[in-house]
Amino acid sequence: MTTSNELRLLPWSGPEGKPCYLSTDDPSGYMSRLADNIEAVQLDEAAELMAAALEALDEQEADPNDLRRLGHDLACALRDVLRVASSRGHLLKASGFHVIEL
Repeated sequence: MTTSNELRLLPWSGPEGKPCYLSTDDPSGYMSRLADNIEAVQLDEAAELMAAALEALDEQEADPNDLRRLGHDLACALRDVLRVASSRGHLLKASGFHVIEL
């Protein structure tokens, strides 16, 4: 098993929005691969949403309700991307890479 400072932050939340962590010796195991795949989907969805947002913001007569929904979706995507960045940064540190924290 990994030590407590090597736990992987998973790309989903548990009950009540609490973070979930994975402790494993196998970075290519089922749960690690599942987390990798979900992170990839989240990053792809965020990129697509960003493109849609840029397009919508160029529209002069955008519907306010659509823009509110877009803002909500962007906030959710940003939350997911920040979780992925945090998890991957932690994994890099655990692997011995120097990570600059902002």
